[in-house]
Amino acid sequence: MIENLTKTLKEEHKQIAETLNHVVNIGIGSHEGQEELLKAKNMLLQHLKKEDTFLYPRLREAAKDNEKIQHVLDSFAKDMDEISNAALKFFEKYEGGGEGIEFAKDFGHLFSALSLRIRREETHLYKIYEQLTH
Repeated sequence: MIENLTKTLKEEHKQIAETLNHVVNIGIGSHEGQEELLKAKNMLLQHLKKEDTFLYPRLREAAKDNEKIQHVLDSFAKDMDEISNAALKFFEKYEGGGEGIEFAKDFGHLFSALSLRIRREETHLYKIYEQLTH
């Protein structure tokens, strides 16, 4: 798992984004749209659990002796709390459907926040992990 962890996490990022885009394309008001939204939620929760189980423990251990890594982890933890709360509120709000401007606006905010987080993880956090494990 360690050798392929960041590769797996990056693939999951791609699948989550594709699923969310599919929700928009088919419409959240449809039965299929609702199923896809639930699928995206479950994928995101499983992804976060995998990070918490495999990625963060190794990074926290390394941070004990490295202030730079600790600073990066602190920054990511604060950011993740905000994004997680926003994502869970979004999924809760639209679990029964949604449409129109309000959904588009809320979806846009969530997708933008997740996209930025994904880029930051892949650019910074995963690279640190890869350096530690190779």
